[in-house]
Amino acid sequence: MRILVTGASGLLGLNVALELARLPNNQVFGQVHRHKLYTSKFKTIQADLTDPGAVERILDLTQPDWVINCAALAIVDACETDPVQAEKLNTDLPKILASHVARGGARLLHVSTDAVFDGQRGNYTEADLPNPLSTYGKTKLDGEKSVSASCSEAIIARVNFYGWSLTGKRSLSEFFFYNLLAGNQIMGFTDVFFCPLLVNDLAMIFFRMLDMKLNGLYHVVSSDCISKYEFGVALARQFGLQENLITPKLVTEANLKAVRSSKLTLRSDKLSSVFGDELPDITSGLMRYYLMYTQNYPSELQQMTKNQ
Repeated sequence: MRILVTGASGLLGLNVALELARLPNNQVFGQVHRHKLYTSKFKTIQADLTDPGAVERILDLTQPDWVINCAALAIVDACETDPVQAEKLNTDLPKILASHVARGGARLLHVSTDAVFDGQRGNYTEADLPNPLSTYGKTKLDGEKSVSASCSEAIIARVNFYGWSLTGKRSLSEFFFYNLLAGNQIMGFTDVFFCPLLVNDLAMIFFRMLDMKLNGLYHVVSSDCISKYEFGVALARQFGLQENLITPKLVTEANLKAVRSSKLTLRSDKLSSVFGDELPDITSGLMRYYLMYTQNYPSELQQMTKNQ
């Protein structure tokens, strides 16, 4: 299978590309922009997908069977600071990509977010009406609509994930881990709830969804949910670090630029029903996350930024 992963230097894209490249009979292409990757695991292609004609060129070059769109401006506060760039990457690019993929006959999986909801109620299903509070959530919701209108066979996956990244600074799990490792006192929000899935598990779920030829909207999150404070404590216990370094706080005490939704808990019943089994839970994800650390996976990722 020829698979194109956009945004392959990001936390999500890199781990998706690596996981799928390990599977037999897959040829993976990873599109990167500013951050070059040096790896033999998959073929990297440097391109700015917002340039005119760039999407057409990379599709012609790679001739993919599947496209997994992980490219986004995913830093929530950065979207508030630069809404124009957020719209380019989160709304306009998915529309262009979906229209060209639909014409070319490949299958598309577009990655969206739980932040399309306002978090007032929680426990959202795919049938619930979104109401995003942040620029990030609004532009991602518009991206969903664009993809759905341009490519009816596309999968739209709303996610929340964590994992190891190139810089060690791209996920909540890394924030907790590296600060606790350094002995730093940090905050954990007691009033923000989510269903985080290990990104490596998420990659394999994406493969399964594409292989099953699914289409439409799915919530692809952990089978259980937790507060961000509780997540930090669970991670600390998994790694044998000091959980008392995490101070329980309310999100309103954090002075963040973008409004954060309180209850971004999603139901994944629709997908688990199709699969015939539950999606991975937080405990199993953190165990695998710890195992990857003991196997030097974070160091291997960091080496990919260096031209040996």
